[in-house]
Amino acid sequence: MTAIPMPEIALLLYDGAQAAAIHGLTDLFTVATRMARERGGPGGLRVSHWRRTGDAMACVHDSGPGPAHDPAIVIAPPSLAPLMPAADMRPLARWMAEAHARGAVLASVCAGAFLLAETGLLAGRPATTHWGYAGMLAGRFPEIRVDADRLVIDDGDLITAGGVMAWADLGLVLVERLLGPTIMLDTARFLLVDPPGRDQRSYRAFIPVLGHGDAAILKVQHGLQASGAVGADLAAMLALSGLEERTFLRRFRKATGMTPTEYCQQIRVANARAALELTRRSVGQIAFDVGYDDPSAFRKLFQRLTGLSPGAYRKRFGRAGSGD
Repeated sequence: MTAIPMPEIALLLYDGAQAAAIHGLTDLFTVATRMARERGGPGGLRVSHWRRTGDAMACVHDSGPGPAHDPAIVIAPPSLAPLMPAADMRPLARWMAEAHARGAVLASVCAGAFLLAETGLLAGRPATTHWGYAGMLAGRFPEIRVDADRLVIDDGDLITAGGVMAWADLGLVLVERLLGPTIMLDTARFLLVDPPGRDQRSYRAFIPVLGHGDAAILKVQHGLQASGAVGADLAAMLALSGLEERTFLRRFRKATGMTPTEYCQQIRVANARAALELTRRSVGQIAFDVGYDDPSAFRKLFQRLTGLSPGAYRKRFGRAGSGD
């Protein structure tokens, strides 16, 4: 009987690549293979690790040595080190692009999106990365439709995952694609991890842009931060900035990437998140404290910006018990 070939998943090793992701993905695919075989399925997943050696790419680990390599998936893992210079990424990106031309699906996690972007294949396509890298990715590759709210974007032949630990989500997405939903759920249950479907909004911190060099806008930002944006209105911001309305609105968006209303919402929701995490105050009281007289409107805004209701957010992240 001819053995059924196992789909090969190639993990790309590079300087600074996160060891936990490389080994974690290898373990996840090993568990999935075991789950598939326990259910009587043929084959499983073959995992290989690849590193650039001189001018060539070499396989340095192979869970199923023997058959010629023909990766079905190539993954650029995350990194905890500073981003590699673009010149160092290009040889790796060329190798990925060549695999893609032979039919491989390309995937990335977190900062690995920059390596995938260097292939040129993400132009005009949606992609995600760690929320802290989103602005940098969009600035360096403006043709990519960056959506850092999503934890995993499966765009068929290109798959991107967001945060540093999103390798687990990506791994389960790939298991579902290659071995089916039953094996994916078996693997998730065994590893005690949530199945795919989350997003990054509930983890995303508001980090104001302060290094833009516009002193008038910075003065307004400092004032909003000090007051928690409670009671902030356009007239007060104009008075603080000393600018005419049209000039202020234009310069505020240019400096911060947001309208004043959006900026105030971010400050208020950030303060609400801290209150939900650290206090037992009711949602209604927190809404009032951060500047909203209508708890219903606050709940809708909180859900839109974080992806969770205030109650669900407190249940997941709260450290001080619950409030009504």
